[in-house]
Amino acid sequence: MSGDAAVATTVFGVFMVLTVALGLLAVRGRGRTTGIAEWSVGGRSLGTVFIWVLMAGEGYTSFSYLGAAGWGYNHGAPVLYVIAYMSCGYAIGYVVGPTLWSYARRHGLVTITDMVAHRYGRPWLGTAVAILATVCLLPYIQLQITGMGVVVSTISYGAISLNWAYFIAFAVTTGFVVVSGLRGSAWVSVLKDVLVIVTLAFLAIYVPNHYFDGYGPFLDRLVAEKPAWLTLSGHGGSGLDATWFATTSFLNSLTVVIFPTTVAGYLGARSADALRRNAMLLPFYNVLLFVPMLLGMAALFVVPGLTGAGSNLAMFKLVVDSLPAWAVGVTGVAAALSSIVPMAVFMLVIGTMWGKSVLGTVPALAGRPRRQRLAAQVVVVVAGSLALVLTYLTPNTLVRLSLISYEGMAQLVPMVLLGLMWRRLTLWGAVSGLVAGATLVCALVFTEHDPLWGVNAGALALGVNLVVALAVSWLGPRPVDDRPDEDVLATDPRPADARAEDSIPA
Repeated sequence: MSGDAAVATTVFGVFMVLTVALGLLAVRGRGRTTGIAEWSVGGRSLGTVFIWVLMAGEGYTSFSYLGAAGWGYNHGAPVLYVIAYMSCGYAIGYVVGPTLWSYARRHGLVTITDMVAHRYGRPWLGTAVAILATVCLLPYIQLQITGMGVVVSTISYGAISLNWAYFIAFAVTTGFVVVSGLRGSAWVSVLKDVLVIVTLAFLAIYVPNHYFDGYGPFLDRLVAEKPAWLTLSGHGGSGLDATWFATTSFLNSLTVVIFPTTVAGYLGARSADALRRNAMLLPFYNVLLFVPMLLGMAALFVVPGLTGAGSNLAMFKLVVDSLPAWAVGVTGVAAALSSIVPMAVFMLVIGTMWGKSVLGTVPALAGRPRRQRLAAQVVVVVAGSLALVLTYLTPNTLVRLSLISYEGMAQLVPMVLLGLMWRRLTLWGAVSGLVAGATLVCALVFTEHDPLWGVNAGALALGVNLVVALAVSWLGPRPVDDRPDEDVLATDPRPADARAEDSIPA
């Protein structure tokens, strides 16, 4: 092992030990025998700062270091859809977040599958949605494992193999999330965010000045030599034009607010007002996303010719080639933690959904929060292990599934958002719409018709989903539900209502 590799690897190792220790310290004094609500949603006690870093951590994944730079390198401007949909999603979340938080707190719910089962009065529906969400979330765990593996192998100058890096990603994340749950993820997010902000702020200044003598010369050269990267549909005839940009931003902004990991962040909040403040603060974090996007385009002039998966390392090529080993190690830690935090929340959400909505329906676990928590912790290990094994054996299996992950989850929007606002949406209407939308997404994506006529396939499927759901609700069977509206529908709590609900035991 070279001297540079030893320094960078030592820095990485120290921070990984600190990460596990920080995650485990999060539950100090709270005991390990508490119920599933304390483990899965932090006892609904996280304030604005913890919610901010946690939810920013979910949005700022290994994609932000690897994929965003790779998109910038390969295509250019189309990658800005990430900033567009996240910013719009935060605006929608200003209303949706407090609404879901209030509904879950009022009825003692801890997952989106709980909400669906309660709204439609069918536990089996929660089980079905848990299975669908697991299929959509497992690829994200695998992608975070893969992303961290690539980062660790690169910043160690090849001293740590990809296979060992994959295992480190799994072991570190599982090590604290099984014990400390959402609270541990929030604590680790603080460390991650400090490192992310510091490293990206430094790179935003250092790289343009080091390689181009400033932003002016860099942007002048980009305009003169790579103008296609500054327009939609970007370089390479990708088909990612303005129609695709608009429909994808619209679809993802709706989907992100009901994504199971986002909902876990909502439900961990201490109050509805904490979520409103969080929705106003989160867009500031999006400014950081411009850095890897721009540096990916800067890499076009410094390390030309990257192809395939190698283009995802565009930004790290600049880092490894120009910075001292200790700085490479710190930057790598920030990128690795950007894999660990969202991976922890993905694993936590899968475990909670199964512990509460699937295994929790078994008589031996029903109504027993401590046993449900234990079952959820077992599922976390199983889900993470499955993603790790598939990463080793058949990595393309989950990569293929990842193509439909976000667009598939989008098909839950009518069932969740419309269903919680409109009593006339029936069980069979919601289910029929979901089946129609999910089927169309799979058909379009796996036959390589995404986008279709320039429109995101998930947006087309969501339109069909909504039409079918409304038609079946109006014309189809109407199950009898004698519960009053306040037991079925959700409302956005006013500040006074939120303060009153703060006093309700979780």
